[in-house]
Order: sequence, then structure tokens, then C-alpha cells
Amino acid sequence: MNTPPVTLTLTAPAKLNLMLRILGRREDGYHELQTVFQLLDVGDTLSFTPTHDGQIHLHCPGVDVPPEQNLIVRAARLIREAALRKNNRSQNAGVKISVDKVLPAGGGIGGGSSDAATTLLALNQLWQCELNLDALAELGRQLGADVPVFVRGTSAFAEGVGEKLTAVSIEPRWYLILKPACHVSTAALFSNPRLTRDSAAITLAALRDRQLNSDWLNQYAGNDFQPLVEDLYPEVREAREWLAQYADAFLTGTGACVFAGFESETAAREVLAARPDGWEGFVAKGADESLTHRQLANFAATV
Repeated sequence: MNTPPVTLTLTAPAKLNLMLRILGRREDGYHELQTVFQLLDVGDTLSFTPTHDGQIHLHCPGVDVPPEQNLIVRAARLIREAALRKNNRSQNAGVKISVDKVLPAGGGIGGGSSDAATTLLALNQLWQCELNLDALAELGRQLGADVPVFVRGTSAFAEGVGEKLTAVSIEPRWYLILKPACHVSTAALFSNPRLTRDSAAITLAALRDRQLNSDWLNQYAGNDFQPLVEDLYPEVREAREWLAQYADAFLTGTGACVFAGFESETAAREVLAARPDGWEGFVAKGADESLTHRQLANFAATV
């Protein structure tokens, strides 16, 4: 009697950039950044069923991206190549991946990057690749600057292009995230001559033992992309200004999502219910540890 294949289902969590500074442009064209990544307790749901046909099958309704550009497929191919170099166990490894996509695309909340990181973590487990977090984070860096933080699975203070991570503990809050009906081009923002590129750096000493409370966050809050995004996309300015009636509101990442923190879930949901028509929105709690890592630990304990 054949044993049915095991299916591993994981949540790929969203993130917020609680602050974001651009320190300068590097010789290679990339930008030096400083940011605080706050992981959230909601995200896309990905299910992985291993096969032995050497193929990567992706079912992701509503997302029409060629395989060569899809971060999930690219992540699966990348870890299989790395595993082959390491131990040859994945020569015939294949997988069926099903995605329930709930995070809005192009919102600056890391949906694609988180999906890629979750794929690396899941297949490392299912294909027995035996890659450690450092190796997985390096693979993630090749896919995008935001992928390593999801691979490592903790809220973090980030430097470099976003890959130099210091784990932090952030005072628990509930967040309301709104996405107006527009899509912001990250590449266009980075190449725009009006983008601020000379913000002062925050020293690691300012992290205060890696405990970020509301006073710290209020002191360093802000996003260097926000003025430019709001100028180019008036819908973003409108959403942030509406949300600012209820709490301090900011752009996350390169947009288009804006967010505000609240002391309780009830307060956040009351504001969400009052939002104007046409804006996507959701409420989530901040989490220092990724849902993906918690679920992986539970899975590993049962197999």
C-alpha cells in the first residue's frame, strides 16, 4: 500500500516598514537603507505536496505571471539547484504548490517576497536539503532584498539593501493597513531624481537593547519614499490623510499601502469599517516571530 504524500501548509506573512531611511546610492546602483521590519500575523497560504517527477507545478488563481518571473517558481528552482550541489538528494524532486493569495500585490507589504521565502523554507524541509538559515537567506537575497527577513523569521532592524538584519522585539500593536486603488512602481521610485537619498543613519546603539517601544518608534517614524509616492500617486496621499484622522499614519515600503498602529483590535476594526469604498484593507497584529517558522516547528515535531 502506497503512503500518500505529505502536504505542508504554511502562512507567508505580511510585513510593515515601521520606518525607512535612504542613506545614499552605492557604486553598484543600489541604495543603502535602514528600516524596521515588523512581521504581521496574517498572510498568503501556501500548500506544498512533494512529487518525484522533477517538475514544479504552481496553482495560483488570480496571478498571471510567467514562471520565469514568478518568485515562487524561481525560489523552488534555486533551492533545488543549491541542494543538488550540496547532497544530490533533490535530483528528481518535484512539488505541487497551491497558493491562496490574500495579500494585495504591489502594496509594499512583502507578499511576493514572503511567498518566495516560505517556498525556500518549505522545500528545504520536504526535500531534506539540509541548508541552514544563513544559506537560505543568501538564496533569498538573490531573489529580492526583502526575502531574507522572511527567511530568518523575526522582526528586524535592517541595513545595507535590507539584507543586514538585527533581530528586534517590538512593542505589540494592532495595525490597520489600507491599499488605495493604485499600483506603485518600485523601480520608478528608486530611479526618480527627486527621491531623498541623504538621510542621517541610526546607530545600533539607538536600538536600546533591541527593544523597540512606542517612544522609539515615534522618534524614528517616517518613510523617505512617502513624499515622492504621495506626489506621484494622489490616491496614496488621500488614504494616508484619511487614516491620520484616527492615528499617526505612514507609507510602508515603496507603497501603495499605508498603515496606522492601534492599542486594540477593536479600535483598529472600527476604523477599518469606516473606510471609504474602493480601498482594500485589513487588520493584523504585529508578531516578533514569523507564523511560517512556528508552523514549520509544529510540522517537524509530527514527522
